[in-house]
Amino acid sequence: MYAWARHVHFIDFHYNESAFVERASFLLVCHGFVPRTQSISSSSFSDIVSGESDVVSRAFVKEDDVNLSAEEGFERPQSPHPNYVTARGLAKLTEQYQALQSKRSELAAADDALARQQLAGVERDLRYFQRQLESAIPVDPAVQPRDEVHFGARVEVIDEAGQSHHFSLVGEDEADAGSGCVSWISPLAKALNGSSVGDTVIWKRPAGDLVLEIVSIEYPVD
Repeated sequence: MYAWARHVHFIDFHYNESAFVERASFLLVCHGFVPRTQSISSSSFSDIVSGESDVVSRAFVKEDDVNLSAEEGFERPQSPHPNYVTARGLAKLTEQYQALQSKRSELAAADDALARQQLAGVERDLRYFQRQLESAIPVDPAVQPRDEVHFGARVEVIDEAGQSHHFSLVGEDEADAGSGCVSWISPLAKALNGSSVGDTVIWKRPAGDLVLEIVSIEYPVD
């Protein structure tokens, strides 16, 4: 059982299911197991605790945003970590915030129950992105060491099977599975951080440790 799971043992899953799932979701996010925008169902939670769910194995990146239902009744969780962002990540946050503002105006003008329900979710998302913009800490890639992996780096690695992979260390909201963008607080990013070309690192995964060799490091300027 993962360490975070011991923090929720006091909640009776069978008789207080909603509280259990809400608390479990919060802990999974804080410990870096799932992206902040991913919701967790009670039916899949036992698999997550045992390590059998692919939720944990995917946790090193943020997948496509999942809009939490307004009925769930809680704010989108904020990370306890510094909100480092790349220039591209900051621009994306700004675009998402502006799009939500437009959506809010559109829904506010409508007069029906569905619009009011959707508006509650949009208002919650706006609060989240406003806090993210206010707490954003832009990192200039020009000040990062060229010969080491740190925030903002794009890294090429080779695994034990000789397969090449590319990863970029980015902010939590910028993480994306499809493009290889890895949250800087993820286990993979922590394994890569501080390494140099020629180094080997061990990526500790629920599916088993994986040895990676650093092939190249670059710091793209957005």
